Amino acid sequence: MRKEELGEIYEENAKVVYKYLYCLTHSADLAEELTQETFYQAAKGIDSFRGECKVSVWLCQIGKRLWYKELEKKKRAFVPIDEFQEELPGQENIEEKYLLEVEKVELFRRLHVLESATREVMYLRLTGELSFRQIGDIMGKTENWARVTFYRGKQKLMEGRDENEK
Repeated sequence: MRKEELGEIYEENAKVVYKYLYCLTHSADLAEELTQETFYQAAKGIDSFRGECKVSVWLCQIGKRLWYKELEKKKRAFVPIDEFQEELPGQENIEEKYLLEVEKVELFRRLHVLESATREVMYLRLTGELSFRQIGDIMGKTENWARVTFYRGKQKLMEGRDENEK
């Protein structure tokens, strides 16, 4: 494969790979680092790509393996939410800001207990802002599967909220 082709692959897929890795890592710096490493590994192993899936899916799988290696290396499950939340600009009321933080933490708690595929779809959609088509491609499923999985996950989150309000 020529250098021009590798450049095109990077241009077409870097944003999707970065968003996917950001959803997994919850860290912009780590996601950027892993994205670069993903493309480095892909360039080294481009001859092993058999074309059985989209290039973006193949790249996301490489990125996911690199993330798992990073987790093993640092022996951590996830970056705590406090480490990746940014300060909100503006003249926001302290009470409103506190309530937003509590709601975020509660949402992530509820997401954490979902089945892994559902949780991953929810993360990709909510924090990665990926389309259902992109999510389906990344996970090797259909766009419709991603929609249904997201909807069912949302229903489970709503059920949990309704039970807590009783």
